[in-house]
Amino acid sequence: MGGRFVRSGSNNIRQLLERRSLDSHHISIETHLLSNQNQQTYARSLLLNYNRHRVVVSEKLQQQWRRSYCSSTSTSVLTSKKNGFVGWYMGLIESRPILTKSITSGLIYTAADSTSQMVTPTSSEFSYDWIRTLRMAGYGMIVMGPALHCWFNFVSKILPKTDILNTMKKILLGQTVFGPIMTTLFFSANAGVQGENAAQIVARLKRDLLPTFKNGLLYWPMCDFITFKFIPVRLQPLISNSFAYLWTIYITYMASLEKASPSSISVKKPQLIASQ
Repeated sequence: MGGRFVRSGSNNIRQLLERRSLDSHHISIETHLLSNQNQQTYARSLLLNYNRHRVVVSEKLQQQWRRSYCSSTSTSVLTSKKNGFVGWYMGLIESRPILTKSITSGLIYTAADSTSQMVTPTSSEFSYDWIRTLRMAGYGMIVMGPALHCWFNFVSKILPKTDILNTMKKILLGQTVFGPIMTTLFFSANAGVQGENAAQIVARLKRDLLPTFKNGLLYWPMCDFITFKFIPVRLQPLISNSFAYLWTIYITYMASLEKASPSSISVKKPQLIASQ
């Protein structure tokens, strides 16, 4: 009887302990779940605050951009109204530099060729050659305008200073690199468009290049000195094209000369005079 009572008491104690362990396990699980829920709730609140902050910042940035855009637009409009054509042209230089410089070069070549045809007629009966003017305008727009833009930007990067020494270096580069290349290209392209073959183009270059280079040395160094020394880079093609107006009158005249015969451009061998 006593043994049964002891066994039943131990069983009750064991069951009680198991229930307590289960209850403590359930409590730990519930506590863990609650902590996870709290963490998730905190993370959601952080995410919501971040999204709200991002929306506020983006709205502020958009407002600032609108204000700056409107102010810059109004400033450019006021500047263009104040300066007239100069302000309008400067705006185009800033927004579309290559296109603006190309059109400017094409217009200058057109005006220069028209002046060249009127000043130096190639025949007694003057007849304006529109095809020639179209050739010159196309060369100025397609070739010379972009070439001047790239050249002046390149020179300003390798020689950024505007002191006398760097200015003289820029002039030397122009007279030894850019000038000869562009003059050769001008004569060759113009002759090729007119239908001259390779031998005639070579003969023209032999006849016309050296006199053109010599005359260029008399004209361009002073023009380049003014351009490189005193003019901002973005306006240098415009000033160079302005100087090129007189020069283009000359080279369009040279390019309009008659075709050079390859046989006429030959090196004459010295003849030995027989002694009597």
